[in-house]
Amino acid sequence: MSPRFTQEKDLSEAVRVSWLGHAMFLLEDGSGHRLVTDPYGEGVGYSLPRLKADIVLVSHDHFDHANVGLVEGEPRVVREAGKTEIDGVVIEGFSTFHDASGGKERGPNTVFRIRMQGLTFIHLGDLGHLLGKDLVSELKGADVLFVPVGGTFTVDDRQAAELVKALAPRIAVPMHFRNAGCNFPILTEEPFLARFSAVERVEKRPVYIDPRELPEPTLILVLDFID
Repeated sequence: MSPRFTQEKDLSEAVRVSWLGHAMFLLEDGSGHRLVTDPYGEGVGYSLPRLKADIVLVSHDHFDHANVGLVEGEPRVVREAGKTEIDGVVIEGFSTFHDASGGKERGPNTVFRIRMQGLTFIHLGDLGHLLGKDLVSELKGADVLFVPVGGTFTVDDRQAAELVKALAPRIAVPMHFRNAGCNFPILTEEPFLARFSAVERVEKRPVYIDPRELPEPTLILVLDFID
């Protein structure tokens, strides 16, 4: 396991990213912002964490992505498409679908782009289809892409790999896959990882993303969930 992303860094120079399991991440910067994506509820398999945040993003209103009450404090909740700025953090939502049938099976999904302390993050939520050319062009070249890879309820390993190659982030972080914490009947991360040669794993710790130290071309960075 590589130590280069887990070595603690000054948050005035880097964003700390913690994977709490499933599609839930905590992003923290040097201005004190704490942003949580897709907080899950009971029934996913992970233990429910205790945490505070000032911003919560919800990609869609399903129990494993929309447990806003889990997050302590009085966070600003963003669910919709469009542009929102919260104390210097710029969030843009893009309307997509949770399935390949225009939402007829599982409804809508919002892809979020987050601009935070000089870095751009994209969280695909429970995206269920490949993206059109216009949206690929809009989202291409982010610093970090959070991509679901488990299939069944989202894109599968092949589609996830196509998305990573099309969007060309500096770092792609797989999420929403079966592991020791998730009891969903979905794929593990392994079929997705097998499609790439540049893969690194990190231990059960946060990672620090420094805009001056971004890899190129795309690195697949596999986090272990923090419980």
